[in-house]
Amino acid sequence: MATSTITIPSNQTVTFDATSSTLNSIINFTGTSGNLELTNLSASNPLALTITGNFGADISNVLTFGTADNVSVSNSTVTVTAKPNQNTIINLADANNNALGTITLAGDPWGLIPASFPNATIKGMSFRVIATPRNDGSVTVCFLADSMIATPKGAVAVQDLHAGDEVLTYVDGKASVSTLSWAGMAHCTVNPTLPDDMAGYPVRIVKNAIADGVPYKDMLLTAEHCLFFNGMFVPARMLVNGSSIFYDKSITSYTYYHIETPDHAVIMADGMLTESYLDTGNRRSFTQKGNVIQLGGAAKSWQADAAAPLCVDWDAAKAIFTQIAVRAPQGAYTAPRTTHAPELHLVTERGATIWPANCKNDTYNFILPANTQAVRIVSRASRPADVIGPFVDDRRTLGVAVAEINLLSAAKHQAITAHLQAEKPEGWHATDWTDCAWTNGNAALPLPAQDTQGAICMLSVKIRAAGPYLADDTAQDVAAKTA
Repeated sequence: MATSTITIPSNQTVTFDATSSTLNSIINFTGTSGNLELTNLSASNPLALTITGNFGADISNVLTFGTADNVSVSNSTVTVTAKPNQNTIINLADANNNALGTITLAGDPWGLIPASFPNATIKGMSFRVIATPRNDGSVTVCFLADSMIATPKGAVAVQDLHAGDEVLTYVDGKASVSTLSWAGMAHCTVNPTLPDDMAGYPVRIVKNAIADGVPYKDMLLTAEHCLFFNGMFVPARMLVNGSSIFYDKSITSYTYYHIETPDHAVIMADGMLTESYLDTGNRRSFTQKGNVIQLGGAAKSWQADAAAPLCVDWDAAKAIFTQIAVRAPQGAYTAPRTTHAPELHLVTERGATIWPANCKNDTYNFILPANTQAVRIVSRASRPADVIGPFVDDRRTLGVAVAEINLLSAAKHQAITAHLQAEKPEGWHATDWTDCAWTNGNAALPLPAQDTQGAICMLSVKIRAAGPYLADDTAQDVAAKTA
């Protein structure tokens, strides 16, 4: 029997028929929660299931089993203590002691991320798994309920559309009729610990934000969902101005929907041109109406399959952003106050903070205590999308761009190049540069122990670029604008 891996993201349900040839599977729960439903379990369709996810180690967890006709489990409650590199195997059998298969709960080999093991319930001849691993920060591209989709019969709420229904699609401003090939839904629970554009907050586009009557009512969609401008698709997150387009933080849990046409297309929602679903590999994130979700099929790409190009170009997105912001009730967008002062310092492996002894020509010199074997290069850090504007499609957290690093002692002068290697220490961004690399604001730097043993040394750090950073009093202001 073939083995396959099925990924179940946050709050999603995947239903599988036990007669499927892919039941010898690894089920990987990657999000905050997930459901797996297996139907038609029988001795002739034995289950060989391995459940993986970011489950913690050395934590006692409880799996609760219910009973129903023709199904029994040896223990109604099973307590599992996860150990690193240890798997727990639970055998399932029906009332006649015929093997229905095994469930293997894969232990966390590192024991780093505490979370719950799944709850498993036998119900009828079905099996349901509910898991609660960590949030993976995955993105969704969807409409919220009551988004009104243009169809030949008038506007229809997105949640009322099904495969086989007709919608209007647009090419060069001309409408034509297309039949939906798929409609899906899923649920999102916001993770407020992530940046607004990644946390899951829906974007609210207020009535008339784009033009008079566009949209004709407030529009709610996810941050990555694209709007159609000037022959291009632009993600909604790149147009957030905090006034007429903003993250609606009053909504922290919601169901979202998407609809697919045979080919990716421009459709109309709430009077605004936007996109139909493009399956770039996340169809499993959705629950489809019907008993069984069909998995598989080649993922599509923006380059080969999109109805129009995806625009994340700084200048093009900024032009659209500025045009919309001028219409906003608060007028033109005001960028947050920033600073270029990096507040650069080191933290040793013993937790000591070291400020620079001096700085000349962007080279910071630090006096290291004897026997220092590693330091962290610590500084302010901000995302370009936050300090410059959301129209900048760079959401990396950037600290300082570090060029040369030299370790100087009375006996030796040695270049430190760990940050310039292909495999970098923790806290460094991968880059095509060979002579410079950005930190994330807190980057590890190992030092040669033989050169610092018993000796006071100086670490010289050349900074190629620093900032801009959000000023200390602006982070709260930015949050308030998106509330």
